[in-house]
Amino acid sequence: MPQQDASSNNPAVMAYNAVLVLFDVLVFLVKAIYIVGKGVFEMAVLPPARDVSGDIVLITGAGHGMGKNLSLQYAALGTTVVCVDVNEKTNQETVTAIKSKGGKAFGYTCDVTNRQQVVDICKKIREQVGIVSILINNAGIMPTHPLLQQTENEIRKTFDINVLAHFWFIQSLLPDMIKQNRGHIVVLSSIAGMIGFKYLVPYCGTKFAVRGIMEALSEELRADPAKPNVKFTTIYPYMVDTGLCKRPYTRFPSLLKMVKPDDAAAAIIDAQRRGLIEASIPKYLLYLNTWFRNMPLRVGQEFGDLLDTGLQSDL
Repeated sequence: MPQQDASSNNPAVMAYNAVLVLFDVLVFLVKAIYIVGKGVFEMAVLPPARDVSGDIVLITGAGHGMGKNLSLQYAALGTTVVCVDVNEKTNQETVTAIKSKGGKAFGYTCDVTNRQQVVDICKKIREQVGIVSILINNAGIMPTHPLLQQTENEIRKTFDINVLAHFWFIQSLLPDMIKQNRGHIVVLSSIAGMIGFKYLVPYCGTKFAVRGIMEALSEELRADPAKPNVKFTTIYPYMVDTGLCKRPYTRFPSLLKMVKPDDAAAAIIDAQRRGLIEASIPKYLLYLNTWFRNMPLRVGQEFGDLLDTGLQSDL
C-alpha cells in the first residue's frame, strides 16, 4: 500500500494550500475580466494593420477563386507572393497578372495532397525565394450531395485537400517561422466549420477539423517555453461567389447574399494584418454563432429554419 504523505493531513499545510488555490482563483478572475474588457474594446477599435511589404506569403490554390484574389491583393501591398496550385496553367496566369502590375510573384505546381511534393516544394521555395513568413492555407473542394451518395474517393479527397494538406504545409514551414521568431498561419475554415449544413457532411467535417487544428496548434506553441512569435488566424467565410458554391439559396438574400471574392480576400488580409485569431465574413456571423451556441441546440435549429439558407444537392 502506498504511504500517504503526512504533511497532507497537517492543518497548516492544508490551510496554506487553500490560500494558494484561492489566490489562483482571484488571479484568474482578474485576468478574465481584463481579457473580456480588452476583447470588447477591440471589437470597436481594431488593432492597427501591420505592414506586410517585407513578407513572403505562400498561398495554396492560387490559380483560381479566392486564392487568385488573395494573391493579387497581397501583391498590391508589396508582398512577395508564392503561388501554389496543382493546375500549372492557371497558377502561371496568376503569377503573370501580378507581374504585369509590377508585383513580385513566383509560381510552383504542387499536388497539396502529396506530402513529399509539399516538402520538396517548400524546400525549393526556401532556396529560391526565401523564408515564408505568411502561410495562407486556402486550397479546398466542396462536393455537395447527401452523405449516402458521396463516394469513398470523394470523401477521402475532401479530407486530403481540406485537412491533411494543412499538416504538410505547416510541418514544412512552421520550423522556419519558429526559428525566425516571426510568422503567421492563416487557414480558411468556413461557416460550415461552425454550423452543420445538409449535403455538406464531409465538407463540414473538414472545416470543423481545421478549427480544431488551429486551436490545438496555438495552444501547443503557447506552452512552448520559448514563446515563439507565430500568430494564427482562422477565417469563417459565408458562401463566396467563386463557383465553388453551386446552387445556393437563402430566404433573405439582402441579409445573407453571396460574398464577392474581392471583398472576401480584403477581409481575410485585413484579419491577418491585424492579428485577429478568428474572423467571419460577414463579421457578425462569428458573434451570432457564439450567441446561439450558448442556447439549447433546438433554438439554433429553429433560427436556421427561419433563415432557410444553404446549398442544394448537385445530384
